[in-house]
Amino acid sequence: MAHGRIFIDAERCKGCELCRTACPPHVISLAPQRNSIGYYPVMLNDPDNKCTGCALCAVVCPEACIIVYRDVAVPA
Repeated sequence: MAHGRIFIDAERCKGCELCRTACPPHVISLAPQRNSIGYYPVMLNDPDNKCTGCALCAVVCPEACIIVYRDVAVPA
């Protein structure tokens, strides 16, 4: 199974939460602190490594502030 992780540019995020609703494993949540423009950005909250790197969050993000990294096991 593939595992992934995301990077969110918190300064560009406006906290619309579209990525939260699009995330199948529900590993995106709102950050407890505001960014410099006054919004609560989203953050990756994935202590159990449930993110698959599906990139649905990045596809729906209107600010294009999410970068997805996907780790795929290569057969030996």
